[in-house]
Amino acid sequence: MNERALIGQEVAGYYVEDVIGKGGMAVVYLAVDSRLNRRVALKILNPLLGEDDRFRQRFVLESRTVASMDHPNIIPIYEADSAADGTLYIAMRYVDGPDLRRLFYDRGPMPISQVNRIFAQVAAALDTAHAHDLIHRDVKPANILIAGHTEGDHAYLTDFGITKHRTSISGLTQTDQFIGTPRYMSPEQINKEHIDGRCDQYGLACVVYEALAGRLPFQRDNEIALLWAHLAESPTPLSTLRPELPLEVDGVMARALAKSPEQRYDTCTQFVTELRDAISGQSYQLVRDTGAGRGAREGKGRGTREGTEEKKRPGPGGRGILIGAAAAIVAIIALVGVLATFLRGGEDWVPYAGSAAVPISFEHPGGWTPRPHADVFMVASPKAGEFDALFATPVTADWAAVNEIIKNTPEEATGLYAQTLDTLDPRGGAQQLQETLQSSLPGTVNVYAEVVQVLVGGRPAVRLEGSITDPQRGGKLEFLGWAVERPDEPALMIYFCAPGRCDDGLANRLVRSVSFQVS
Repeated sequence: MNERALIGQEVAGYYVEDVIGKGGMAVVYLAVDSRLNRRVALKILNPLLGEDDRFRQRFVLESRTVASMDHPNIIPIYEADSAADGTLYIAMRYVDGPDLRRLFYDRGPMPISQVNRIFAQVAAALDTAHAHDLIHRDVKPANILIAGHTEGDHAYLTDFGITKHRTSISGLTQTDQFIGTPRYMSPEQINKEHIDGRCDQYGLACVVYEALAGRLPFQRDNEIALLWAHLAESPTPLSTLRPELPLEVDGVMARALAKSPEQRYDTCTQFVTELRDAISGQSYQLVRDTGAGRGAREGKGRGTREGTEEKKRPGPGGRGILIGAAAAIVAIIALVGVLATFLRGGEDWVPYAGSAAVPISFEHPGGWTPRPHADVFMVASPKAGEFDALFATPVTADWAAVNEIIKNTPEEATGLYAQTLDTLDPRGGAQQLQETLQSSLPGTVNVYAEVVQVLVGGRPAVRLEGSITDPQRGGKLEFLGWAVERPDEPALMIYFCAPGRCDDGLANRLVRSVSFQVS
């Protein structure tokens, strides 16, 4: 049924006014309880779920267990039942405010103080649920509501209606196996292993990472590749993406995001407390004065690290954990083929010294050919000739050769483009940067989200993500870009790839190797 068909109807004594959210398992409506004349959020589950009698019984029992938990950060549930026609529903408090997904979209990375404040509340809510032997299993930004629109931020954890009791039988129903969201899903959920509250801690850590970095710990267009990343890869350290964070934060996040639940913290509250302690006393404003910024960070970082217990650091045993986790997932279909996506460029890297026109030095995979273009830009790629021709004529670019590469050998549709550009303003925001890139790059440029402040080659910079599209034939390149402040002209670097082929590890190694010559 069309979800809007219920607007203006009455369901189990609730008058439905509007749709306020929807997902694969349920639709949430703004409704009025006609008996008490109060507004509620009415969640109505997909009718297919109600066809399983065991699911229906567990849904009602566990929703009532959630309703019995008196915690200020767990959304109050007023009623959970089956309507006369068999419809499963939950009536809960209506929160007049955004969820974290909306906040991330509107504002990008969150202020540190707000991260500490919100996630301390969410962690306490999760630990309370775990104490009642309930596991949430779908901790994600959309399930964390923020009351009001101020920085006071009272957080509510919601969507407990599809929780799983700790003693429930795994795979109780066919639909039960799909509870969770791949972007925030723990390795043990992916493997369909025994789970406990530490799987929620992993999901919470993914959300915290996104709140601090403005991006997910693992970003893949292919869902199999995304699941593999959760099982066997390490995310980019937060201190790389947000340099004002001390290095100790990386150790805390590595533990909360450990592949094995035994390596994580005992509770969610312990995790967020360790995180708060790791970042306490630091300055959270990006220092534009590069020398002062480095000195402040290095000085404080050294002092803090000397007093930090060894348990806060990710130990060498982590490699063994990754190997064990990877071995457990041999049943993932076509995994070897997916892995080939990320193994591009080989192990041998060679230096590029830069030039007078483009005074940017870096290292690149040995299979790439660096190609300076007069005094304008340089490109390094396995197909340097084709991409040099593409970038040389941004207004009248001919994508034909590049489109063939994207189609037939997408692993070779990759490389690095670099130039200095006096019209580039790294502080100008996403929209202004997109407009600048549109005039400098071929095709139609789209910047996906808000930029993230970073350091590149010791200089203040912003990191952005986007795509370049052939307006004629629809060919497309995705990119990670960096706009870097320099004393004379700002520098622009673009790591590009075929859709779904970007390798965060390769991109990070490229940008870590960058240094700037004095013009």
